[in-house]
Amino acid sequence: MKYFFRLVRLILGPFMLAYEQMTKPKGVVRAAGDQARVDAECRQLALYQFRTCPFCIKVRQEMRRLSLEVEQRDAQHSTENRQALLTHGGSSKVPCLQITDADSNKRWLYGSREIIPYLQQRFAVTA
Repeated sequence: MKYFFRLVRLILGPFMLAYEQMTKPKGVVRAAGDQARVDAECRQLALYQFRTCPFCIKVRQEMRRLSLEVEQRDAQHSTENRQALLTHGGSSKVPCLQITDADSNKRWLYGSREIIPYLQQRFAVTA
């Protein structure tokens, strides 16, 4: 079964990535000072992901919509990233957002249903 999903991902992957490129949302525009604050906060985040995972694509699209520059770590092809995800986060499931607080404590948020609302709440543009 594992090989079946790899084959499906191999065949559908290029189409999924093309769709992602064609449907890129426009990012929100913030005042320069506000964007600088958001950029600084984003340096405390890292997204562990697979390039062709549909849930990872959803998270990346939301990051674009919110104009977030979050480090993306490939957990599919990088043994080091996958091991960090498993060792520190407790699971190799993607997408996973690593959140580092001011005291350097790390929190691991799994799944697009958890990550997207977190990003929307934290980085929402208020009128």
